[in-house]
Amino acid sequence: MRIKVNLPHQPYEVWVEKGALDQVGQWVAAQWQPQKIVLISDDKVSALYSQKVLNALSNVGFEVALFEFPAGEASKNLTTAEQAWDFCAHFGLTRSDGILALGGGVTGDLAAFVASTYMRGIHFLQIPTSLTAQVDSSIGGKTGINSRMAKNMIGTFAQPDGVLIDPNVLKTLGDRELREGMGEVIKCALIADKTLWELLTDLSAEDLLKKWQHIDEIIARSCEVKRKVVVDDELDNGVRLYLNFGHTIGHAIEATAGYGKVMHGEAVAIGMVQISQVAEEKGLMPEGITLQIQQMVQKFGLPTTYEPWDETALYAALTHDKKARGKRIKMIIVPEIGQAKVNEIALEEMKTYLKK
Repeated sequence: MRIKVNLPHQPYEVWVEKGALDQVGQWVAAQWQPQKIVLISDDKVSALYSQKVLNALSNVGFEVALFEFPAGEASKNLTTAEQAWDFCAHFGLTRSDGILALGGGVTGDLAAFVASTYMRGIHFLQIPTSLTAQVDSSIGGKTGINSRMAKNMIGTFAQPDGVLIDPNVLKTLGDRELREGMGEVIKCALIADKTLWELLTDLSAEDLLKKWQHIDEIIARSCEVKRKVVVDDELDNGVRLYLNFGHTIGHAIEATAGYGKVMHGEAVAIGMVQISQVAEEKGLMPEGITLQIQQMVQKFGLPTTYEPWDETALYAALTHDKKARGKRIKMIIVPEIGQAKVNEIALEEMKTYLKK
């Protein structure tokens, strides 16, 4: 499936197909003229796929070098970015050369950030290898690294030249890493795709994550949700905020737990359940929806809470959330499955959403 992200200044295509990675050389050659490319990948993904990609790119005329960093959210920081900038400079990357991200959400966010800031910006491509990255972070042009204060606090908006998604690579993910991606899939269904929610309801975790039933469709439908809101609101001022359902609390959990202790999709799942529970109690979401969300999250092996739950630390972390504007914050709720709404509240009121 080819999904066109028709942004006026930077249109690009998301290609979803089993076996697409086998055609990576031809795909990159269709996007770019012969040039230097820095392939950025973490050490785990690199061990599986980097040599295949390096060989394919060399075979079609690109000069390629590999920048490899330790896997995990803890590496998504300014130190790693600086190492990557230096690597690009030593390799002789110019403004007409490019960066290729090969990996999960950490790699995609980091590589895109490096590309968008090196020499004030060079072009890049995304090859996401985790479910979270395939259905969410590789599309839309948000780049970022973490600070000690908050997740993704430092970043830019920069769109890729293209995204290649091969569902076959998911077979090399660990069980936890695969299930983690379902947090973002469930979110997409809740905010904008009731048909996707119904499909997830009908499928068992084994059918989807072991037998790979409907995996292409689920990835494509999630990408379509992301595509639509990005085209409507590229810079995250309106409907794109819908994608942040569960993320305000989720990002606070990631930051307070220590990056990598709770995976992103796990934190989003916890955040969706927690927000929904309090919003339902306040009459902002329909009665019974929290239970539906909780059951869906649990079906795919995701957590619904986190210990220790420190309300003070979580509130301190979410005050740095990028959706905060002065003393107010735009929180996302789901008035019914398949629809989302921005609910702007006083930042102080977020404390009530952290109550267990």
